[in-house]
Formats: sequence, C-alpha cells, structure tokens
Amino acid sequence: MKKQIVILFLLILQLPVISQAIYEDEKYVPETDPLVLEKLNQWKDLKFGLLMHWGAYSQWGIVESWSICPEEYGWCERKAGSNPENYNKYVKEYEELKTTFNPENFNPKKWALAAKNAGMKYVIFTTKHHDGFCMFDSKYTDYKITDPGCPFSTNSKSNVTLEIFNSFRNKGMWTGAYFSKPDWHSPFYWDPYYPPRDRNVNYEPENNPEKWNSYIEFTHNQIMELLTDYGKVDILWLDGGWVAHEPKEKIVTWYESQLKNNNNGYLKHRIVNQDIKMDSLVIKAREKQPGLLVVDRAVYGKNQNYLTPENRVPKEALPYPWESCIISGGGWSHTKNASYMTGKEGVQLLVDIVAKGGNLLLNIAPTPQGDWQPGAYKLLEEIGDWMQINNEAIYSTRVLEPFKEDNICMTQNDSGNTYFLYLCEEKEQVIPSEIEIMSHKPTKNATIHLLGAKKKLKWKYKDDGFVIQVPKEIAENPPGNYVWTFSVSELK
Repeated sequence: MKKQIVILFLLILQLPVISQAIYEDEKYVPETDPLVLEKLNQWKDLKFGLLMHWGAYSQWGIVESWSICPEEYGWCERKAGSNPENYNKYVKEYEELKTTFNPENFNPKKWALAAKNAGMKYVIFTTKHHDGFCMFDSKYTDYKITDPGCPFSTNSKSNVTLEIFNSFRNKGMWTGAYFSKPDWHSPFYWDPYYPPRDRNVNYEPENNPEKWNSYIEFTHNQIMELLTDYGKVDILWLDGGWVAHEPKEKIVTWYESQLKNNNNGYLKHRIVNQDIKMDSLVIKAREKQPGLLVVDRAVYGKNQNYLTPENRVPKEALPYPWESCIISGGGWSHTKNASYMTGKEGVQLLVDIVAKGGNLLLNIAPTPQGDWQPGAYKLLEEIGDWMQINNEAIYSTRVLEPFKEDNICMTQNDSGNTYFLYLCEEKEQVIPSEIEIMSHKPTKNATIHLLGAKKKLKWKYKDDGFVIQVPKEIAENPPGNYVWTFSVSELK
C-alpha cells in the first residue's frame, strides 16, 4: 500500500498524458455576477482546503456508493457484505448499514483544529453521496443519519453536517456542501418498478415528465435545506456530472470522449438528458447565499465557477480557476489500515499546484467510529509545520511564469514579492551554497531572504538570471523541511 501511495504521488507530479487531455477540449464559461466574481477571487487566495467523504458505507471500508451501481468498473465491484454475488441482496444489506452506523467518536472540533493548524482555509463535506444517504437532517427522506432507525440519531451531534460547518466556521474557515445530483435511493431516480441499468436514472425522463419533475423538486428542496438551515455556506459543490441538460450544441468533454472511444478503462453507457433546472436552482440558491460559488462538476456552462481535476494535476498553469482534488491516503472513503502520503509528498504537492495557479483540495476519509486515522493527523501536522514558515509564498499568490525551473517552483503576490521554492530531493537536508535561477532577473536593489531565517542573503547577476548565495550556517541548519523558500523583495 505504501508503494501504491508513492507511485500515485509520482504519477500526479509527472502528469500522465491522459491528465493533460482533460483540459485540451474543456471550455470554461466566466461568471458575470459581481458578488460571485469577488468571492471567486477570494477563493483563489485560499489555496488549501479539506474534502471529506463520509457515510454509512465507511463501516465496510469500501468505495463510497459505487458498489450498488450496476456498472463493470473496478470501483463498482462488490467486495463486502454476506452475499456480494447477489446484487439485490447486496443492495438491501448495503442500505441496512444505516441501522448500525454509530460514529460515537465524532468530534468535528478536533478535525477543524487539525485542519486550521495545517493551513487549510475551507472544507467541502459530503452531505449526500450518490447512494442517497444524507449526513444532514433532511425532512424529505428517512434515509439519513438523523432518522430513528440509525443509532447515532440519539447523539446530540447527530446532525453531522451542521456540527462540521459550525466547527469549521468557528475556526475562520469557509464551508462547502458536497451534494450528489444523482440519488440512487430515491424512487424518483431509480424507480423500484425497473431495475437500475447503470449510473443514470432508470427510466426515460422525457417519457415520464411527472416522475422526473418530482425528482427535480426533491433535489431542489434538499439543496435549499442546506442553504437555508445550516448557516453561511460559501460553496455548493455538486457531483454526478452526468445529471445535466444536454445542450443543443453538443460540447464533447474529455469525460464523454473517453466513453465514446472506450479508452483508459472507461465503459460505454447511456448518455441521458437529465435536466434538473440548474439555472433556476442557482438563482434560488444565491438569493439565500449571495455570492455563493457553485461548482457543477464536469458540466459545461456558467454554473461551474471553477474546475476540479480529480486525482490529477495539470501539466501547465490553466487560464481559469481550478482545484485539484487529491486523495491523501487509501481511497476517497475510509480504507482500513490506509497508508498516507508523507509530509514531503504533501508539501511538494501543494507547492506544485499553487505554482500553477490552482488550489489543493486534500481528501481525508473519517473512520466509521467518527475519527481520522493517525496517518491523516501526522500528515496535516507536517504540512502545518511547513506552512508556519512558508505560508506567505502560498496564500494570495498568483502564477509567476514559467512557474517552475528545474526543481524550483515560483509564485508572486500583489505586494511585488516573488518567491522561489526549492523542492528538496529525497533525504536532502543541506541547502546548496548557490541557488541559480535563470528565468528571472531582480532589480539591482532587490533584497532576498530565506523564509524562516532572518539574515539577508547575498546575490549576484548571472547572464539573464541570478544566483543566491547561501551561507554555511544557514545551509546546514535550514528552517524547515521538504521545500525551502527564497523571497525576493523589489525596492520601489
């Protein structure tokens, strides 16, 4: 497992060809609402967020929701329960996980503190995944953690989403509601009269308008609950991009091209027009939460305020707002005995993403008992130690072309400071006596510091670049690990 995490991290940084293909044909529609644009610029300053996939499925240590989907992907394979060979019995047993879900160690204040100390600035929490199990007190379903049929319902913190949002807000962090547009438990989406065929609605919406309108109303009602009864919500993060209106002028996204070409392990399945009236929903949502960021993932159009490459990092800086969603260890949901990326991997991943103008949304999966595994806390602690010294090169920064030179990433801020972040090699603990940067040339009176060290550093021009000279006493006792940051201040 450890080897798998390392390989995953290396693949992320090396960026396979397939990852770049995601963006070659992708189009972005800029927002026009002034409040949303202001909010989006603020979001771009945050840089580092937390994603949490959590639900009754955590008890089995399996991938979230997908094992009840009748598709032939590896992540849909049924591996738990007493009878995984029988689909109907498996689904029944899966849904009965609600009756045993009792995360008595749930302590969102502990999570919020760990996230804040790591330098995270926002949280995206799975209020409902595709299986339809609600981690909030929805009045439109009994398939929820607060239902009397769930043992955790008697706990004073049973409305998990409310508890998480309040705890993270109290630490000064933004809150975001992950919400799945498909709901495989709802009879308005998977009508029990028909067997489910794939991830899509299991009937034809255009031939059953009354039933489909009931689903639209159900979806709108649940989302408006979250935006009405749960305090200030900064981001509505919608998943299930196949639930969308098919545009008259077809936009072929990377995702659909993989289905069409049957490449890279993707199987063909139906593309169904599943219009849930997103435009009208967003209008209602922003009446409740002015300036709300909406992320209608993988759906071309104005309701995708930023893009969210999944377990991938673009090769280059992108011309629109984006956020890489990355697994920190195990899978998206709880994995027993998960192995987590190291502090070095986490820090260098954050630096690589920020240098390209993106945000890192790091996923941590809570256990069925309601805590995080020790590896998650250790990872965040190591990232936090680094951020205490180097965060000015991360927050509120923008791309400084060419964004990377050899093993040195670059950022800049509005104050005119530029930052050159030296990514250490494995076991590298001594800073080189000279750091060469050939893609930039400071003004004659510029001053250079190593963040975490007080002494001003000497430097000199070399060709079209410059060389930073690092004295021995600093080189052999560097402030922090993994990445060393040189700040260049231009005198005006």
